[in-house]
Amino acid sequence: MIRLGIDLGGTKTEITALDHAGHERFRRRIATPSDYDGVVRAIASLVAAADAETGLRGTVGIGMPGCLSPATGLVKGANSTFLNGRPFDRDLEAALGRSVRIANDANCFALSEAIDGAAAGAHVVFGVILGTGCGGGVVVEGRVLTGPHAIAGEWGHTPLPWPSAVETPGARCWCGRYGCLETWISGPGLAQDCDGPGSRDASSIPARAAAGEEKARAALARHADRLARGLAVVIDLIDPDAIVLGGGLSNMDHLYRAVPRLLPTYVFSDVVRTPILRAKHGDSSGVRGAAWLWSLGQA
Repeated sequence: MIRLGIDLGGTKTEITALDHAGHERFRRRIATPSDYDGVVRAIASLVAAADAETGLRGTVGIGMPGCLSPATGLVKGANSTFLNGRPFDRDLEAALGRSVRIANDANCFALSEAIDGAAAGAHVVFGVILGTGCGGGVVVEGRVLTGPHAIAGEWGHTPLPWPSAVETPGARCWCGRYGCLETWISGPGLAQDCDGPGSRDASSIPARAAAGEEKARAALARHADRLARGLAVVIDLIDPDAIVLGGGLSNMDHLYRAVPRLLPTYVFSDVVRTPILRAKHGDSSGVRGAAWLWSLGQA
């Protein structure tokens, strides 16, 4: 059996083919088209290439921003807004001639890390994507928790906990509300906090901090504190066995020192031992999790 996983991102779309043991048999990455029909065609082309390379007709799992509404069957909550309101699964099934399983990209990331990643063997895993946006996913006993509204783990669109006066009301989020966690701890959120409105690229900030730039150091300290506040609420609610960080900002080494030190300040417990782990599969975790949707199903 071959399981095909597709990670539909805002800038790139990737496919992998995993055999029964989870070994990769095929991988390809392309730029994500900027329109809905282009995305459907691109995914169909990637699947055809994987089928041809492996010689097998694989199952297809897809991780995407947002999710399918249980009420309408249409995409909702995608920051690639051209997907919203579309019957994405039905259009893909028509294009591919087979069934597909679709899940939120953060759910796929969490599933990957819970199955054979950094949190393998943990009973309850909270997966976090810190990148252009901010997402979360919950896996319980190897199964993705989605909920009746398909929004379980939509942590990025909860408010920043315990905001200070200067953090209120916060920036306007693309979802229409103010002060969402995503506006603070995503890559653009960190960039704007450090370098002002209009900044979106945070990639140079750790190096600038290491070189002694005080503005960069202060921004990283505020970011770690905000991340700790956000994760403290998750620990208070579901007390996961492990928290795994992914996305571009997860490569900032200081987070794995700073956040564990900060958590006891905010978590409602006498001790806090929740491990904060770096994703084992890195950028490949989401696409692997999408493939695993067919092996374990969805809660």
